[in-house]
Amino acid sequence: MSVPSQAPGPGSGRTAGRAAPASGPGDRSDRDDPDGRLGRFATIWSRAIFPVTATSMTRPEVERHLLPLARKLSEALHRRPFDTAPGHEVGAALVAAHCTDPDALVRTLGVVDSYLVLYCAGEDESATGVEEHRARCARLQHAIAAGYAKALRERTLAEQEALARSSLLAASEAQRVLHATETRLRAVFEGAAIGIGIADLDGNILEVNEALMRMFGGLDQYMRGRKVSEWVHPEDTPHVWKLYGELVRGERESYRVEKPYYRTDGTVLWTNLTVSLLRDADGRPQYQLALMEDTTERRLLNLRLRYEATHDALTGLPNRTLFFERLEKALSAGDGMRFGLCYLDLDGFKAVNDSLGHSAGDRLLVEVADRLQSCATAPGEMVARLGGDEFVALTTGPDTRQEVDELAARILNALASPIRIEGRDLTVRGSIGIVEGPAGERGPAEVLRSADITMYRAKSAGGNRFETADAEADARAITRHGLTNALPAALERGEFFIEYQPLVHLGDGSVHGAEALVRWCHPQHGVLGPDRFIPLAEHTGLIVPLGRWVLEESVRQARFWQERHSDGGPLRINVNLSPMQLHHPGLVSDTVDVLERAGLEPGALCLEVTESALIGADDDLLKPLRQLAEMGVDIALDDFGTGYSNLANLRRLPVSVLKLDRSFTQSMQQHPADTVDVKIVEGIVSLAHSLSLAVTVEGVETGAQAAQLRELGCDTAQGWYYARPGAPDRIHSLLLADAV
Repeated sequence: MSVPSQAPGPGSGRTAGRAAPASGPGDRSDRDDPDGRLGRFATIWSRAIFPVTATSMTRPEVERHLLPLARKLSEALHRRPFDTAPGHEVGAALVAAHCTDPDALVRTLGVVDSYLVLYCAGEDESATGVEEHRARCARLQHAIAAGYAKALRERTLAEQEALARSSLLAASEAQRVLHATETRLRAVFEGAAIGIGIADLDGNILEVNEALMRMFGGLDQYMRGRKVSEWVHPEDTPHVWKLYGELVRGERESYRVEKPYYRTDGTVLWTNLTVSLLRDADGRPQYQLALMEDTTERRLLNLRLRYEATHDALTGLPNRTLFFERLEKALSAGDGMRFGLCYLDLDGFKAVNDSLGHSAGDRLLVEVADRLQSCATAPGEMVARLGGDEFVALTTGPDTRQEVDELAARILNALASPIRIEGRDLTVRGSIGIVEGPAGERGPAEVLRSADITMYRAKSAGGNRFETADAEADARAITRHGLTNALPAALERGEFFIEYQPLVHLGDGSVHGAEALVRWCHPQHGVLGPDRFIPLAEHTGLIVPLGRWVLEESVRQARFWQERHSDGGPLRINVNLSPMQLHHPGLVSDTVDVLERAGLEPGALCLEVTESALIGADDDLLKPLRQLAEMGVDIALDDFGTGYSNLANLRRLPVSVLKLDRSFTQSMQQHPADTVDVKIVEGIVSLAHSLSLAVTVEGVETGAQAAQLRELGCDTAQGWYYARPGAPDRIHSLLLADAV
């Protein structure tokens, strides 16, 4: 038998035992070493069968595995008496090593036929010896094939037996599992907490479980024999029955919906319904399976929670959440639709809470809510409470311009009648801001902000009225709000600076002093005058740290002037005090501290206080001013003549200067001056001098005005005629030749 073409090495037959190439399997050095020749035989064998062997071993590992088998064959070739049992063992060993491909046996026999005698016959090269070895080799090949076939057959029989045994076990297990599954499914069907029903494709109900019967009232005859299509409810959407039709036609496998049913007693059962299609073995639709969860109590609870989440607990009116939903819907309506919004805030409600208590305030709010609700009964109208004493009323429609005004008027009229609380008749007033316009242009937050701004404009105008939103007024209010929020950071970032306006002595035209005027260099709005931010600073309380900063900078500047100009001017710095600063407990100590750290004498400082801030001032308010006056600080009564104060009241005020308001001297800008104004100013100057008070005039803009005031005896003046407010280094470079 010859080796296959895939087997490496020299040719087959007896010629192979006679001669060999100079190198390769027949190398002389290999034949001289038995172990080397045996190893070479194992190498040729492994290379022949490795490509057709299903093994995870590498080719060298296969070679090492074949080496003991090669040794068995070599020993069998020389054994006496000759025995073919090793051949059988080698064939069985090949099957055990998973060399079960038929090609593996063919290649093994080819290698044994071609190379066993060549490498394992030994030194006996006589014709008799070679023939005997070749005969033994042939018988060993037969034994290998027989052992291989027997082992392969036994292995196949064992595998078939194991497969049959496994098949029987699997069938038995399948029957057991099927029985257990059916038992479990029946237990689930009967004991499930959710309702389960089975119907055919025509909608006939075939079977229902106990839970489903309990949901519908517990009557078996009420369930079986009926059709699914009979269980309709007025709140069913067409989409539900569209899904049902698609399912029974086999166009969908399942659907899930929320569906109501009528129970046997007529009450409504709300369910989460899942319907699935059951197909037969060939995939054809056969049954429909319904799983039904009772959600009635949960739905009622959700409705209750939704109501509580969207309605005010005190008044029962819709709250902010629901109102915003309605407003957003109104603002997103189609073309041609408009809206009107009334934003109501009760005037003086805090006084009711403070005087009668919150319980009385709550009862007042409930009565107000009832009255408001009676005002908004037309389609498209609603009333809501936003919180506290703030309410809103909304109207929608194609034309709300007149309707919203009428709604606001009805609200104010409804509030006009007194409300009796704890035996007292309380008069309720309200301020209303109205926003009206087409839908689709603004969002809810913007509309409500505009209404809120407009409401405060109505409140500032005296209350008990309504105002309509104005874009320019909104912009001004938004700017004020932005400035208010930016004030604290502006002070920290050093955005404020001071300009100084000279105070001129009317007698000789010399610079008597300067008034410090604070400015704000805003990053967006540029330089802002005090009228733009001082009221905001007073409202927020920032006026106290801002005022102290102005005082520190002004006093430091005054000290610098004194050091740089030995001629003595300007000798005085005037700094304005706000009413809030007058009430601050640290006014005296802060002023003393600033003067001492700067090294400025108290007489070089004049604090200006408006007349309106001191009207009706008691001794506690005047005490810090008296202390400062006793130290030598001058106190000037600013804007004198605008506060309607009693002139005799001047005697009790610790002031040393009257600053006459410009309204008294405006007529003197032209010649001749108004005689009445002249007499008034003359009387004020005479009164002031009789009380040892100096008189300063603001707003001097012409030479004629300055001359007239000088003739009337005024002491000092300031205004654009002399100089506009400017940087501190301009004070000593002013040209005041026309001042006298």
